[in-house]
Amino acid sequence: MSDGEFELIHTERRPNGVELLRLDHPPVNALNGALLEELAIIATRLAVDPTLKAVVVTGNGKSFAAGADITEFGGEAAARTIGAKFRRAFDAVAAIPRPVIAAVNGFALGGGYELALSCDLRVATEKTRIGQPEILLGIIPGAGGTQRLARLVGPARAKEIVWSGRQIKADEALRIGLVDRVVPVDDLLDAATDWADTFASGPVVAIGLAKLAIDGGLDGSLSAGLDLEAEHFAEVFATEDASIGVTSFLENGPGKARFQGR
Repeated sequence: MSDGEFELIHTERRPNGVELLRLDHPPVNALNGALLEELAIIATRLAVDPTLKAVVVTGNGKSFAAGADITEFGGEAAARTIGAKFRRAFDAVAAIPRPVIAAVNGFALGGGYELALSCDLRVATEKTRIGQPEILLGIIPGAGGTQRLARLVGPARAKEIVWSGRQIKADEALRIGLVDRVVPVDDLLDAATDWADTFASGPVVAIGLAKLAIDGGLDGSLSAGLDLEAEHFAEVFATEDASIGVTSFLENGPGKARFQGR
């Protein structure tokens, strides 16, 4: 994937296999239909890219993404159309079988925070503001804010965030689990890419299978989740990295393996 192929998202492949995605829809990276279609295409391609090690998603300018493009809202039919575009794009991001980190610069509101929710991990800055303000428009979140958010922080806290529509500062967001790390503004991208690098140097196929087991297990019973885990546990032993890791452990002890990502 080459930068310049898409109009609203810049792509950059780092030498270590980390893909950087920058939303670029000034002034606040509003998520319109065109951007969501680009995101769906990019994420779908990344999901089958054997050279991919990890992904970092961020925004150009002062906002990660300040929500959906309200000008595209209309009646029920329009809501179903734009809702389907959000679902397709964010499900595609969530399905990438590698670590996906949101580097949340500035505002992440409504659909913007729902995009961050579709990522695995979230790094924010001291100036980040997060919220689900849809209720202030007389509507509700439609791109994961009632589902992924509740799974992240629990139903009671998700209800308070959705019902109030309030903006949450970075310190509270970290305390209640909306983000995983908070760093100075100037350090955001380095912090996110450095974190991605730690996963990129690991057994990325095994990391991806662990992601599938964790995410898939949340959708069913404990018994079904344990069955899924057992299946992926057996599957991972067919990888080259499993052989490398086990051999290295037996010969040199833990933490010495040099994985190949295969």
